[in-house]
Amino acid sequence: MKVRGVFLVAIFFYLAYTQLVNGQPCQTSCGNVTIEYPFGTSPGCYYADDPSFHLICNDNKTLLFDNNMEVINISHSGELHVMNNISYACYSNQRILSDYHYSTYTLRNLSLSGKNTFTLVGCNAFAYLSIFGRQNYSTGCMSACDAPPAANGDCNGAGCCRTDLSVPLDSYSFRTGPSRLENTISVSDFNPCTYAFVSKIDFFHFNASEDLKNLRNVTEFPLVLDWSIGNQTCDQIGNASICGMKNNTCFDSNRGTGYNCKCLEGFEGNPYLSNEYGCQDINECTTNSTIHKHNCSDPSTCRNTVGGFYCKCQSGYRLDTTTMSCKRRDFGWATILLGTTIGFLSFLLVFSCVQQNMKHRKDSELRQKFFVQNGGGLLIQRLSGGGTSNANLKIFTEEDMKTATNGYEESRILGQGGQGTVYKGILPDNSVVAIKKSRLGDSSQVEQFINEVLVLSQINHRNVVKLLGCCLETEVPLLVYEFINRGTLFDHLHGSLFGPFLTWEHRLRIAVEIAGTLAYLHSSASIPIIHRDVKTANILLDENLTAKVADFGASRLIPMDKEQLTTMVQGTLGYLDPEYYNTGLLNEKSDVYSFGVVLMELLSGQKALCFERPHQSKHLVSYFASAIKENRLYEVIDGKMLTEDNQREIKEVARIAIECTKLMGEERPKMKEVAAELEGLRVTKAKHKWSDQYPEETEHLVGVQIMSAQGDKSTTGYDSINNIARLHIEAGR
Repeated sequence: MKVRGVFLVAIFFYLAYTQLVNGQPCQTSCGNVTIEYPFGTSPGCYYADDPSFHLICNDNKTLLFDNNMEVINISHSGELHVMNNISYACYSNQRILSDYHYSTYTLRNLSLSGKNTFTLVGCNAFAYLSIFGRQNYSTGCMSACDAPPAANGDCNGAGCCRTDLSVPLDSYSFRTGPSRLENTISVSDFNPCTYAFVSKIDFFHFNASEDLKNLRNVTEFPLVLDWSIGNQTCDQIGNASICGMKNNTCFDSNRGTGYNCKCLEGFEGNPYLSNEYGCQDINECTTNSTIHKHNCSDPSTCRNTVGGFYCKCQSGYRLDTTTMSCKRRDFGWATILLGTTIGFLSFLLVFSCVQQNMKHRKDSELRQKFFVQNGGGLLIQRLSGGGTSNANLKIFTEEDMKTATNGYEESRILGQGGQGTVYKGILPDNSVVAIKKSRLGDSSQVEQFINEVLVLSQINHRNVVKLLGCCLETEVPLLVYEFINRGTLFDHLHGSLFGPFLTWEHRLRIAVEIAGTLAYLHSSASIPIIHRDVKTANILLDENLTAKVADFGASRLIPMDKEQLTTMVQGTLGYLDPEYYNTGLLNEKSDVYSFGVVLMELLSGQKALCFERPHQSKHLVSYFASAIKENRLYEVIDGKMLTEDNQREIKEVARIAIECTKLMGEERPKMKEVAAELEGLRVTKAKHKWSDQYPEETEHLVGVQIMSAQGDKSTTGYDSINNIARLHIEAGR
């Protein structure tokens, strides 16, 4: 739209300049003075009908500005050259003023240029110049002499004085006037008149013998006025200026207000027009102008370009920029050295490209080797097989992982543990993920690892951190998980993260969520999964403090026909099942024990293993068991969350924790039972809270239940996927 606006402005000014006025085209000259736009003599022929640009061509073919100044030249650069009448004062022998003329001019929207000078011619006299505007300005000079000066050409104060002008930018009128000093000797015989005038710098040269008598009968001198378009700068008017034509540009006026146009370097013409009279390319190769002439020593080598030229030498010759002449090329030692250098650099470039290509190929082969070594082929085979539901599992490249972690930058590390290092990554779609660099290095476990990746990618449980994909092109596999942003349960319980305090309601809900998740993994997953490293550091919390079970690097799949596996012992001290530690037999009760320790941490707010506690109580299980045995349970409970309303629930959860951490696995409950008990506590708490707030409604509900019970007992089940308890109300209470 801006380009279209500039084009329409150009057409407008072209038509304004070429239209007919009273049946005649715009006048382009008056006498020997050329009239060019934005100036004109008829309405519609000058810029926007601004009176400042209206000139008058009288019957004598004299071009006038404001009907009182003769215009002798119009410059595109913002100058108007006019003839200015002189001021004078003539005296008789008795020093009586016999004739005088003081010049006063109103410049309308033009300004007196600083390229003028103010001159006084006369003896024992002074002259003044007053310039009027928003800031008035006055200047002048004085001349003294007893006899006719002998010096010519210099206005040094003897018979002639001169002062340069520092004109205010907002001047709009000026006045000149000379006067004879009082009480001076008579000089009327050789200087009857005193003259004052403004003229172009270096135009007037003083001649004492001729100028003191009658100023050589000259009545006017040329002076320079400044003109401009409008009252805005180039930046202020932008594309609306009339300089938006082809091959011209805008510049701020010397007047301090408005702007002017000029042709670009290598172009000439009227910069205020867009037609054939506007800025056109100068053919430096043919022009006779001394300003724009080419500098090629041989004219036949000159080649014109738009806005410039160049000198073209024939084959076998070179251009000497000092003399701008063509000289035969020298194929001496310099050329040989140049050729050798180019050849050597070319060899280095080819060698570098070959080396880079070999390195790229080697890296590609190494990535392929790692991909196969880490089970990539097996994973692709399983993904492409029928019946798979791993459509959302993505296989990332090594380059994807480097970009996401900014080259595995240390500042991106979220945590380090026995199962590997976790980095914060940003994928190309700006989604934030957690990238785990495993410590897997046993090739015999590849198939089991791939099976686990496939199974974990199918787990769609709200309390399990979602596995998004993996990268197998590195020496050790990388697993990509969804990013959980509120840290771990360990951080919240033990003060390493400044977050909201976990109330008892928070802790009970988190315990229910963890228990439900483990019950789902043990009983409801397509292949039972034992986490094997349940601890508060592997429980993440999101922005709603919802628990997310993470870090399945130590997990094991339990075949449907087996209840336990013999494995190398793996886990975290403080949470590790002692039976599993002693026998190496892994079953779901190992996770139950670890969960019991997590329950104790939630209750006490203390770490699972603390060497600051007494010798027999360094392990939280021992510390907790002895407190219950000695009937001082509330000494180990986190006092900040303990209230009168939750003591019963806390005692029940403590009992469940003790049951989960029994020494023999067969004495521990299953996770499904633990989840049901904890959810039952939570539901009971909610019902009691409802009873306290709405006793009438509760009484009515209980009455309805009793009427429909008919003596049957209620049964309770547990839905581990939806994380809720199933209450069969129709069976009664």
